[in-house]
Amino acid sequence: MNVVMVGSGYVGLVSGTCFAEFGANVICIDVDDSKIEALNNGQIPIYEPGLDELVEKNVGTGRLIFTTSYADAVAKADLVFIAVGTPSRRGDGYADLSYVYQAAKDIAPCLEGFTVIVDKSTVPVGTARNVERIIREENPDADFNVASNPEFLREGAAISDFMRPDRVVIGVENKRAETLLRELYRPINLIEAPILVTDFESAELIKYASNAFLATKISFINEISMLCEAVGADVHAVSKGMGLDGRIGKKFLHPGPGYGGSCFPKDTQALVRTAQEHGVSSRIVESVIEVNAAQKARMIKKITSVFGGDVSGKRIAVLGLTFKPDTDDMRDSPAMSILPALLEKGAQIHAYDPKGMDEAKELLPEGIAYEKGPYEAIEQSDALVILTEWNVFRGMDMKKIKAIMNDNKFIDLRNIYEPDDMKKTGFDYHCIGRNT
Repeated sequence: MNVVMVGSGYVGLVSGTCFAEFGANVICIDVDDSKIEALNNGQIPIYEPGLDELVEKNVGTGRLIFTTSYADAVAKADLVFIAVGTPSRRGDGYADLSYVYQAAKDIAPCLEGFTVIVDKSTVPVGTARNVERIIREENPDADFNVASNPEFLREGAAISDFMRPDRVVIGVENKRAETLLRELYRPINLIEAPILVTDFESAELIKYASNAFLATKISFINEISMLCEAVGADVHAVSKGMGLDGRIGKKFLHPGPGYGGSCFPKDTQALVRTAQEHGVSSRIVESVIEVNAAQKARMIKKITSVFGGDVSGKRIAVLGLTFKPDTDDMRDSPAMSILPALLEKGAQIHAYDPKGMDEAKELLPEGIAYEKGPYEAIEQSDALVILTEWNVFRGMDMKKIKAIMNDNKFIDLRNIYEPDDMKKTGFDYHCIGRNT
């Protein structure tokens, strides 16, 4: 089966590589010449565990090719996936679909023979029908169907998520399109992963509803963490007690400095805008967005309060900059809100992240010192702040840290250490939702 992936970013590159691993012949297209050149030279533009080895393997077999040209690739394709970015549109928070619609226009004149055009990007309700309309307008004689096939990839675990999915969602209106997509995903039948076939609108909404619900769990437990601090309860005990209920589940009930990344912030915003557009209330999701913004602001106050409200001249070590571990993604990371505020208040920031520092240097304001390791960042610091729960931060030498710090303030915004243990070590320990 011949597959074309339009867009060689996170979703396109991971999906295209995994389809090649399934045995399909995959061509990944991107308009960015430098990205395609890098990929052809074996340079992966994103960090995702295991992706570089999988790309190298499938390029070696000839099943995975990278190009900037639409013509030959699309003409021979059985399925063409649109996997371009859909960032929040500046000003209104709605998903910017200009890249999706441009891809549809670029695909249309190249179509030869029956082809299924598949929306892989995260797109609002109605996008599949608009893609169909655009292609029909651009090439009235084209023999094609459109489908919606949203991705559910977690950064840091994307390959596993693709190969062993909880479900595959396919939105179609034609049996020919369904048959081709089922054949493409046939390898997952070996693990009996469910394939849900539905209409365009339901498939498009499933993605947004799923992410909004997960974001809701995060904001909910962050609000509960505040209540725990106020009444002297332990948020870890509360979340565990909740999670043991099979109706609730334990995932996404971990307090922290707020959610970030490429999905939750923009998808919750887009869902709210879609609801408003159709005259429907979305008060829960609106509150989730507000709570998340407030949580990040609260973390700034938590850090400054450790110093009596004044961090001017204080040297603060920050460990972790990405929105989660096992990724280099800085998009909407709590660091993007917290660090600029601390700099404005006069703090001296020394930061370290295993994979995110190159991106951080581009996005964060000047004045941050980036160190080559955690202990280098911590040395001579007045306080240590853990922002991202990378595994390398979980087993650090506390005696060494205590010896090289100027002061003993330890601010754990991911709750990866136990308060009693940290007190015994002599730290002035602060975390989220626990009695310290």
